[in-house]
Amino acid sequence: MIERTGFTKPLICAIEGFAMAGGLELALTCDLIVAPNTANLGIPEAGVGLFAAAGALLRLPRRVPYGVAMEMALTAEPIGAVEANRIGLVDKLAEPGSAVDEALVLAERVAKNAPLALAASAYILRESQGRTEEEFWKFQGPQMGKVFFSEDAKRRPPLIR
Repeated sequence: MIERTGFTKPLICAIEGFAMAGGLELALTCDLIVAPNTANLGIPEAGVGLFAAAGALLRLPRRVPYGVAMEMALTAEPIGAVEANRIGLVDKLAEPGSAVDEALVLAERVAKNAPLALAASAYILRESQGRTEEEFWKFQGPQMGKVFFSEDAKRRPPLIR
């Protein structure tokens, strides 16, 4: 399994061409995915008598509807990046050959924000999957003290002037 542990900064993936099998499983460990409109993504393992054993079966249904994840896993057929964007698998489309450039532009937009707020937001979003609302509020609570009273928060301008 491809584990994602110890990362506090949001991860952005840039795909060019294909993200199949382990390539898609690596992409799914990232927070945001950028791909050219010509890319193809899939988990074709069932077509060769295997299953996607490095995390796609866990992470894919967190990003796309259950039925889409099931269809991708059972048919072993890839989907195009435009469809992947429509269903939420790809976050930003790019022109062919410019996925890395688009990912860097997105990274600059993210990086202008406070590091602790970014880390907490990404952590809470990642780890709150499957929690009830009550569990979510208990889980989020400790993050508030760390971020809201940090030097990062004190240095930022107020939201409303």
